[in-house]
Amino acid sequence: MLLIAGTIGAGKSSLTDMLSQEMNSRPFYENVDDNEILPLFYSNPEKYTYLSQIFFLNKRFLAMKDALQQANNVLDRTIYEDSLLFHLNADLKRVSQDEVFQYDHLLDTMLKELEKVAPKKRPDLLIHINISFEVMLERIEKRGRDYEQISTNPELYEYYRLVNQRYQEWYDHFDLCPKIQLDGDRYDFVADPTAAEIVIAEIKEKMHQMSTLENGYPKYYSSNPLEKGIF
Repeated sequence: MLLIAGTIGAGKSSLTDMLSQEMNSRPFYENVDDNEILPLFYSNPEKYTYLSQIFFLNKRFLAMKDALQQANNVLDRTIYEDSLLFHLNADLKRVSQDEVFQYDHLLDTMLKELEKVAPKKRPDLLIHINISFEVMLERIEKRGRDYEQISTNPELYEYYRLVNQRYQEWYDHFDLCPKIQLDGDRYDFVADPTAAEIVIAEIKEKMHQMSTLENGYPKYYSSNPLEKGIF
């Protein structure tokens, strides 16, 4: 199980797609493009933050529950990042203290439930795509989602800055599983095939360093050598 983490516009979905193809495994994507709730959050965060976060928390819980019961998978943003985003909005006074209490209690319940689903299974690697704030803004503008644009909502500038800042802090303290950080400024793997090869090679090397052999193959590798696999 590979977890893909990163700020808005980092390239999480693209890397999820690349890795799932390399592994011949199932990708779990964040629900964004067909999400009717997210534009509401951007239009009025004081009103819709709680609704938006509960929506995403539920989706991330169900994705993780499903993924834990499968052999190989790649997840585009996970339940482990959800608290980062919720508590940033809480610090911005977009939710009440009662909502914070209910959210934290629900998250704790969900994490305990995941322990019951697969008590001995943990994510194998967290892959954090680290990009600078300037690159983050460029990527957001380039992908062109109307509700994300600073040009139409200047207040988003400070929100994006805080999101980017907190992701680095979150990564520094993450200790659930091994982790690796990719330089998303230096390697634009979405646009540059050579950069894509480099980041895939970095991830392969990290996993080979971690792996233990089972039946002659690293535990992350398919037991069938004819099957396509990253490891």
